[in-house]
Amino acid sequence: MNIAVEDRVAQTSVTRVEKIKGYISLTKPRVMELLLVTTVPVMILAEGGIPNLWLVLATVIGGAMSAGAAGAFNCYIDRDIDKVMKRTKNRPLVTGVLSPREALVFSWSMAILSTVWLYFTTNPLTAALSVGAIFFYVVVYTLWLKRWTSQNIIWGGIAGCFPVLIGWAAVANSLSWAPFILFAVVFLWTPPHYWPLSMKYRDDYKTAGVPMLAVIRGRAQVGLQVILYAWATVACSLLLVPVASMGILYTVVAAASGGWFIYETHRLYNLAIRHEHVSPMRVFHGSISYLTLLFLAVGIDPLLPF
Repeated sequence: MNIAVEDRVAQTSVTRVEKIKGYISLTKPRVMELLLVTTVPVMILAEGGIPNLWLVLATVIGGAMSAGAAGAFNCYIDRDIDKVMKRTKNRPLVTGVLSPREALVFSWSMAILSTVWLYFTTNPLTAALSVGAIFFYVVVYTLWLKRWTSQNIIWGGIAGCFPVLIGWAAVANSLSWAPFILFAVVFLWTPPHYWPLSMKYRDDYKTAGVPMLAVIRGRAQVGLQVILYAWATVACSLLLVPVASMGILYTVVAAASGGWFIYETHRLYNLAIRHEHVSPMRVFHGSISYLTLLFLAVGIDPLLPF
């Protein structure tokens, strides 16, 4: 069904409030929140203190629009998949709250606006990194990797690493080893964050023909991969201590929360190999808590005198 036909099939009695909620849903607010959690602390680290608050606000606004544009493009491209997956059946392009044309116009508008905004309120490097993030998520992940390889979330997850570079570049107008280490942390964290979710919704992905690792491998194999990436994530996070001269707070939080994260992944694997009931969402939600704690420490540590 082409866009014109889909538009004619779309709703005729949707209220303005429903439309607004639909546009907000397109941006994937929960994903956006997680991306912004990694941006502001990195700006504090780059400044070595509290950066200019207008710059922080401008970067957050631009980053939110950029992430929202990427999410909206994803919803537009994946609307055929979303129709057959229980997890995504209430998205606005599936329910008819928004037409494909409306979603596409919204996506391009947000992408262009975010780029222009960041260019003039921060610097050209930050704007270019924002464009790179959108391109990677939409073209490399959504259009290419997602439907063709079980490695999709590994390399596609690179798009979610860009906010740390964007936050650093907004302050420093350059890049150094510290933001790239944090980039690597988010890169390594993405598989053990997302694969447990794909374990829970394995049947959904299988029905949609998306080759997530949980679809083509058993629970034990997925659990083992989750463990390996969790260990790599924590090890990488500790590299920031010598590179960025992090203090006691970051060191303790990185080690303690990392140890807890690793424990949860081992627990998932042990249950899987014993063929007992597993709770993959426990690791999924735990991974979010881990990353949040880690980046809070990134932002607070430079403000402390020790």
